[in-house]
Amino acid sequence: MKVNEIFFSIQGESGSIGLPTIFVRFTGCNLRCTYCDTKYSYFEGEPDTPEGVMDKVRSYGIKRVCLTGGEPLIQPREEMQQLLDLLGEDGYEVSIETDGSIDISRFRLHDKQRFILDMKVPSSAMSDKMNFENLKRIVPERDEIKFVVGNREDYEWSKDLIRQYNLDPGLGYQLIFSPIYGELTYQQLVEWLLEDRIDARFQVQLHKIVWDPNQRGV
Repeated sequence: MKVNEIFFSIQGESGSIGLPTIFVRFTGCNLRCTYCDTKYSYFEGEPDTPEGVMDKVRSYGIKRVCLTGGEPLIQPREEMQQLLDLLGEDGYEVSIETDGSIDISRFRLHDKQRFILDMKVPSSAMSDKMNFENLKRIVPERDEIKFVVGNREDYEWSKDLIRQYNLDPGLGYQLIFSPIYGELTYQQLVEWLLEDRIDARFQVQLHKIVWDPNQRGV
């Protein structure tokens, strides 16, 4: 496996927002979203092993890890599964940020491990790359489904998916809506969600408020 960076910060997104988290950012991505803010992870990185990653993770003394990228699930499957197994054996809470294009059923999760499925909207120019079967593989009350939207078209596309796949929060589905940074105001997205009575979590990228939006390793 190839690792871009490992760092300790607060979680800026997802249901763990604001909590201290160890981030393992993997190198490489199979998509090229127009609004990507981690393009440096496309190619930069060094080879490592699941055991080597675990040694670095353990050094921070916190039991919460986010596997991200790039796209973490394009790493060799056997090595990624081994890392998930090691994290599971040590009792870590783990979130796996994946871009919606990779079959998540290829991986076996342990207790306290979950997927954050980031479905790419039309303005990303990658919505046609989505593996929509993942919306049937999601485990309600465990996994999260995120929509990062930049305009009304993105928002309506996201609502259509929620209806089409019956992603009803009443059935345990955890939905997150977040604006593309600098493209859509917080107020506009909140007003749309409230107007349509969408039972979803509104989210900002907290790390971009705490630190400079372009700062790495936070």
